[in-house]
Amino acid sequence: MRKMILAIGLAGMLGWTSAGMGEDLVPVRDDPNEPVQMIFDTDMGNDVDDALALAIIHAMIDRGKCDLLGITLTKSNLNAARYCKAFNMAYGRPDIPIGLVANGPEPDDGRYVANVLNVKKEDGTSAFPYPADFVPEDSVVLLRKLLAAAKDNSVVIVQVGFSTNLARLLDTPGDAISPLTGRELAAKKVRLVSAMAGAFTFPNDRFKNHREYNIIKDIPAAQKFFAQWPTEILVSGFEVGFEVLMRPCSMQNDYNKAPYNIVKESYRFYRDGLDKTQMTWDLTSVLFVVRPEAERNYYTVSEFGNVTVLDDGQTRFTADAKGKVRCVKMTPEQHIRVEEAFVNLCSEAEHQ
Repeated sequence: MRKMILAIGLAGMLGWTSAGMGEDLVPVRDDPNEPVQMIFDTDMGNDVDDALALAIIHAMIDRGKCDLLGITLTKSNLNAARYCKAFNMAYGRPDIPIGLVANGPEPDDGRYVANVLNVKKEDGTSAFPYPADFVPEDSVVLLRKLLAAAKDNSVVIVQVGFSTNLARLLDTPGDAISPLTGRELAAKKVRLVSAMAGAFTFPNDRFKNHREYNIIKDIPAAQKFFAQWPTEILVSGFEVGFEVLMRPCSMQNDYNKAPYNIVKESYRFYRDGLDKTQMTWDLTSVLFVVRPEAERNYYTVSEFGNVTVLDDGQTRFTADAKGKVRCVKMTPEQHIRVEEAFVNLCSEAEHQ
């Protein structure tokens, strides 16, 4: 009893409280023990960081910290959808619904999705199979279904591709899925969008005029999203993931439990081997909502404000107490902490 009293007294002197120790930087859940209800909106196939981000999601599902409601693709490529299906099957979750954008940007295969699907085992069978009759849904239709079925104010959308799907969702009318418009569904069901997009001046002006890929591939959609989206948005800009690396030693040493690993093979095809580093842009937008506690010291956030997307694709953040956007900020120390988290989480749930 005396030890307990002393411990409580020490906690009081240091300002520790159970609420403070678990305080979230962004509002992703009502209780720290409940899993984040996530939709992963991705341009899978354009960069391997999308695959690494999906690996983290599966690791956090294993830990009971995330429920992946569905994956919606902003890359208009069927092999990208097939790859996501094969990826989920490799991790033991074949039933996660997948949506594919219609007539969206970047319809080509890219460097790795088709190549990974073509990897064969020694017996000639597919190393990463998917059902022959698999047909993805339309991304916007799937978004409406997932949001209509969700509890109010419960869904976190992680957008790590273009803004195409979310911008189109805003324009949808009520239908047989829900009498609510897309904007009304978003306002009622979504808690937060965690977006990898743009480039900002945290902590300096290095990328002030950078035209970030996810923005420039669909500038009108990005402009609509940032101007009209009705809920809070957390933005991880180009400058964040640029400073946090996935290093060759992890790819070479951490994925060897089984002869075939879909993350390792994706990295190999995208980086033309396992001896090059990789920036981790998309991983940040996942980690920061499944590990949002301030005490972890992974990141901080800016004041509220607005993001403006210029016609050439440059982005500007302007502080405004009435705004709905906050930007991620990181210190060099936090870069190291987050990099270590990425190394561990990406290789943790190795199912293949």
